Amino acid sequence: MAAPAHHPQTVAERIVAGTIAATWLLWLIGGLYIAGPVIGWVLAMLVFGELYLGRKPAGAIPIVIWLWLAAMSAMLIILWIGHANFALGSGQTIKSSIGWAKGWALMALFPLAGAVLDIRMEVIARAVCRLGMWTLVLLPLFIAAPFIGLPETLWVSPLKAVGGPGPEYFATILYTIEPGAGTPRWQFFAPWSPAAGMVAVIYIFLAAQERNLVWRLVGIAGFLIVALLSQSRLALVALALIVPAIWAAARIDRGSTWLLAAPVFLLVGLFGIELLAFVDQLMNDFSSARADSSRVRAALGRIALDRWENEAFWFGHGVVENGPHLVEYMPIGSHHSWYGLLFVKGLAGALALAIPLAVTVAILFWHARHDRLHRAGLAMVLVLVLYSFGENLEILAYLIWPALIVIGKSLAKAQTTER
Repeated sequence: MAAPAHHPQTVAERIVAGTIAATWLLWLIGGLYIAGPVIGWVLAMLVFGELYLGRKPAGAIPIVIWLWLAAMSAMLIILWIGHANFALGSGQTIKSSIGWAKGWALMALFPLAGAVLDIRMEVIARAVCRLGMWTLVLLPLFIAAPFIGLPETLWVSPLKAVGGPGPEYFATILYTIEPGAGTPRWQFFAPWSPAAGMVAVIYIFLAAQERNLVWRLVGIAGFLIVALLSQSRLALVALALIVPAIWAAARIDRGSTWLLAAPVFLLVGLFGIELLAFVDQLMNDFSSARADSSRVRAALGRIALDRWENEAFWFGHGVVENGPHLVEYMPIGSHHSWYGLLFVKGLAGALALAIPLAVTVAILFWHARHDRLHRAGLAMVLVLVLYSFGENLEILAYLIWPALIVIGKSLAKAQTTER
């Protein structure tokens, strides 16, 4: 009897499904930050093996994946230039290069693995749904924790000795207390709550690819609750924007879609000023929902832009720096991929992300009308685009790697379709 479609059959599938399945265990021991880069480079070595042994031709790598590889390699060169410009020393340069291998490099390696290796969507979707099931099982513990006196942080893993951005990446945290409000907020297996919202949105769209209705509902329910309990404003905005965008992209070549869109364009034309005022009010309400957080984010952005423009326009400062007391000493450019890139890697670094990201969006939007895989890939890259304005993508690559694999798979299929 043939194995079910969702059972892992290749080494790459076992690595992917096994790592997703072990998410909560890895969280418990503080190993998630280590696991992401390790499997990223392991999968890259498997790709090299497939190409070297001739089991996959070099032509199996889509042109857009080559663009991602070139752009993320450019990130490393730009990093070295920035370090040289500010004479940061060889020790700091080595440390930052290792950071590149655990961050920006993964933004190309995981799509490469998805494009070349045999990793079926059915395996990824079922693994995500199983993780959603275990998330539902653990939810009562997380929800009850702040009310029954359990500590916010159970422990910080000794694995932090390997090095990382901060102890929160290795901590087992049950909940946090929102400053000012005094209410609990949950981040689950992410380093902070908005990141949990990002992972939840990604996993909701991946769970939606599951063919079995029961598993699909379990997976979506588990991560929808995570998105809500993370209290991430951007997670709700992402779901509200991406779902209709995918629906429209899937039907872009149908006359009925344009007939439905015509009244919308007419209303926009007639009530444009009122709609702009409404959107402006929504943005103000969005910011005032967490006024302190919005104030700090805005200040971090202003500092990043000012220092980028006046001190390191082309190649950035080379390293992250903490801001002043005004921004609670948080890293300059954090909470925003573009501000962070401009400050650390200058205009060259921002272009190194913007160009492959824009090309990927365009290709997958065009192919979204063809099948589910292209639409899944488009959903993943739209999540990256939206969250690039609220998170530093490279620092969360160790968590969002399933999305990167699906993007690679969809790009590979798009190239095959064009042929």
